[in-house]
Amino acid sequence: MNAIIYRIFIAIYPLLAKVLAITNKKAAIWVVGRKDIFIRLQAAIGERKGHLVWVHCASLGEFEQGRPIIEAIKQKDRNTKILLTFFSPSGYEIRKQYELADWVFYLPMDSPLNAKKWLDLVKPNLVLFVKYEFWYYYLREAQKQNIPLWLVSGVFRASQPFFKWYGKWNKQMLGFIDVFFVQDKNSAQLLQSIGVEKNVFVAGDTRFDRVLTIAKQFSPIEAIEKFINGNELVVVAGSTWIDDDILLNEYAQKHPEIKFIIAPHHIDEARILECIHLYKAIKWSDWVKKPASPASNVLIIDNIGMLSKLYHFGTICFIGGGFTKDGIHNTLEAAVYFKPILFGPVYHKYQEAIDLINISGAYSVAYIEALEDKMNILFNDTNAYQKASEASGNYVATHSGATNKIVQMIYEKRLLTN
Repeated sequence: MNAIIYRIFIAIYPLLAKVLAITNKKAAIWVVGRKDIFIRLQAAIGERKGHLVWVHCASLGEFEQGRPIIEAIKQKDRNTKILLTFFSPSGYEIRKQYELADWVFYLPMDSPLNAKKWLDLVKPNLVLFVKYEFWYYYLREAQKQNIPLWLVSGVFRASQPFFKWYGKWNKQMLGFIDVFFVQDKNSAQLLQSIGVEKNVFVAGDTRFDRVLTIAKQFSPIEAIEKFINGNELVVVAGSTWIDDDILLNEYAQKHPEIKFIIAPHHIDEARILECIHLYKAIKWSDWVKKPASPASNVLIIDNIGMLSKLYHFGTICFIGGGFTKDGIHNTLEAAVYFKPILFGPVYHKYQEAIDLINISGAYSVAYIEALEDKMNILFNDTNAYQKASEASGNYVATHSGATNKIVQMIYEKRLLTN
């Protein structure tokens, strides 16, 4: 039954995208990005020479997990080619100019024909699928062509079809994967429970390596320093949604002595204006042009790419998304700077968030009184602040190393050597 549902899904999805593209910008980008894709792929790759690694990510979050591996491979051998693919526009549009990828493309919709055409053109020496991308025909075709296919930074949960009585077809996909690098022991145990034991390695999450690299490469942002103006009380809120903003705004209006830097998850004009009006705030691009005495204690960031650096400036960091069904965004980008972290109540899908709460490096707040209580403790109790800061920073430091384990095995198996 699952096989039938899957075939229906991959047939209907592109048709639905074309219909939605008439009025939906994201759907239109998804459709246009795949137009003449095999012609463009052939023209780009041509008769390439040398080794090629195909890295596939669903979206931007998965790219951040694949990125450390790409960088490590390129560091070992700049001549190894990297083909980077995305399924979602939110990943492709932001990273289509990624300098360490030789080519960046959308992944054509899964089908037996597309999978064969793709792999016949690309001829990769190694395929890396990141975290939880499982496209049946691409996986099957890689096995047919005897191309090594690894899952990296994998996470498995008991709720997934692989581990259900009706998941026999889904389990077949796991059989197409040669090596599993999973993030935690629970994932390895779940695989073991259905007979997948060979070549399963608990390596951890490559995001820890990524955020450590970002922190080491930190450079000051002059306009942010001018906005803070030496203030020791600063809240940096990243990837916020409207429910996060409503909560934070109530606190911000009560505490004009605290500086707030807000980086919304979406930065389209309507969303930025929504934040400016709610917080009665300054927009980043306006502030950079005219950095006079701020009329507000809140600065709204209206560009992409700064967030991982912004957390450095926070006394306390707030991670958005905790009031949405998908849950919070990346806590590690803040934790790496040894910052106490707050977020909303929807975080249970993310092991690092659970871990940070258990070691008192982070706290979940669902309403204004809880937010005020935690903020007041962290701002006023030096011991509590120090404990939370050290807990979050040390957590990142002690969980690094996944990238090295993966790349070491790639070269031990001589997948990219003659």
